[in-house]
Amino acid sequence: MICPWRKSLTLGLLAGLAIMLTQAAPALPSGQQPGQQHQPGQPQQPGQTQPAQPESPQPPQAPQPEDTRGIIRAQVNLVVVPVTVKDSSGELVSDLRDDEFRVLEDGVEQKIAFFSTDAFPLSAVVLLDDGLKAKTSRLVKPTLVAVAGAFGEADEVAVGRFDAYYTPLLDFTKDNDKLINALKSVDLGNQTFSVSDATGPQPPRPGIGDERAPGEAPPSGNPFKPTNTKHIDDAIHAAAQMLRTRGRDRRKVIVIVSDGANGRYNAYTHDETLKLLLASDISVYAIGLDAAVLLRGTTDLSHYAHTTGGDVYYAARESELPRFYAQVSEEARHQYTIGYLPTGTDHAKPYHQIEVRIRRPNLSLLARDGYYLGARP
Repeated sequence: MICPWRKSLTLGLLAGLAIMLTQAAPALPSGQQPGQQHQPGQPQQPGQTQPAQPESPQPPQAPQPEDTRGIIRAQVNLVVVPVTVKDSSGELVSDLRDDEFRVLEDGVEQKIAFFSTDAFPLSAVVLLDDGLKAKTSRLVKPTLVAVAGAFGEADEVAVGRFDAYYTPLLDFTKDNDKLINALKSVDLGNQTFSVSDATGPQPPRPGIGDERAPGEAPPSGNPFKPTNTKHIDDAIHAAAQMLRTRGRDRRKVIVIVSDGANGRYNAYTHDETLKLLLASDISVYAIGLDAAVLLRGTTDLSHYAHTTGGDVYYAARESELPRFYAQVSEEARHQYTIGYLPTGTDHAKPYHQIEVRIRRPNLSLLARDGYYLGARP
């Protein structure tokens, strides 16, 4: 015989357990087995009856509390430095590690935060000197089609010519057929030009995007010979204006084919043009002809190239030109890419000097000399 108080306790526990199970288990439609879920839109199983009344709508959920956490946005000034490394024979070196490089800004060593050996697509402006000697122009013209073979499907290329002023011939395109047709149509040495053209007012050239047109006429009262009117500074400035808005995920380069002769009356000074190049991460690659070969290392072409981390090739013979076109694009595409966050330098200064060093001996490197803080588009 069970004691009455034990019987009451046992019944109370069973009742409580039943209530808990009832609250925990959801009600199943008629004919549905436990563990079997009925999906909306599925046909009822045999023996199952459709509910007479539609399910009651769910009660509106209480609004979620608003996320009061603040969102912090910060601009990170990552300085990106493309670097070309060559051995003693002039061949590219491609097996260096990040710990073999050192980067100094204004003499202060920086920690490398980003390092890549991946090839970058190119955004390139090809500048063709239209003031070459007649014989040189005739030799260069048939080689220009080889320029198209130096670029790949992911590259975008624009073409322009210059003498007293810059003239765009082709806007940026990835269409190799368009590039070939534009290069075939170039007739170097036949651009009409006279002293009156240089001293008279010049209309703004299309595609420059600046208030002053490259090749702008010099002040009146400054007579000069037609051979002294070629404006390399203005031509490079115009090409830099086209490139400055291209993305930083592309390598931005100017490829200039010229003898290096530069007139006195450029609308933009050498320093103004150089500042635009460094502020926009643009490198200049030059292929020197005629006088540039004799004066190698002393022309404006070589200064633009070395200061911006580009390179110069000197073509003494016509047969060298197609090979140099290919080498320029290959070198620009396969640079090492080093990035760092500037620390320990005066951020109030507009210009910062960059020096890249390498620990492995008997190697030479090319990198830009510096950058302008906050000047990038």
